Amino acid sequence: MPRISPWVALVLTLAACSNPSSPAAAPATSVTAPAGQETAVPAENNPPGDIPDNVAFVEYANTAGKYRFTHPEGWAEKTQGATVTFTDKLNGVQATVGSATTVPTGASATGQDVPALQSSQAAFELRGITEVSVPAGSGVRIVYRRNSAPDAVTGRQYRDEVERYEIVAGGREVIIELFGPVGADNVDAYRTMINSLKIA
Repeated sequence: MPRISPWVALVLTLAACSNPSSPAAAPATSVTAPAGQETAVPAENNPPGDIPDNVAFVEYANTAGKYRFTHPEGWAEKTQGATVTFTDKLNGVQATVGSATTVPTGASATGQDVPALQSSQAAFELRGITEVSVPAGSGVRIVYRRNSAPDAVTGRQYRDEVERYEIVAGGREVIIELFGPVGADNVDAYRTMINSLKIA
């Protein structure tokens, strides 16, 4: 076998490294899917999001939105005008003022709210729509699932289940979303919060 000169070997090596078809030469790319196109992350087998049964509740009043309700004590608060969000670990509740002046129905939720949620919530999955009446007023309860926002440190996402209440009283609408990991047992805490809602 003929011997290859060191200079020839060097030229061949440089040519291989500059070959655009080489996998090593292909630049890495990252694509973020729009909310409606994101793939659903798996639900946890042992959800870490149960709200303790012995949690204490405290009242919150939003002056701009003219509503009040109770939430678990110690949850982190973020208020911006008529919107407030309380969170603790993987659980949360968000309240805001809606634009409806008449009581929403299952038909209006299906035709208007569901398409809006489908385009804004990551990997949206509708679970059910129910017309409801709570102490504060009447409206609809939309249950859906979505991917949570990525954790700021780990980037991990959880599969959330959201109970969205759209309640109208006296021509004013308040929307409350109660959320936590799929499979978490938060029924009692959610009932306490939605039943405590008062619309001024």
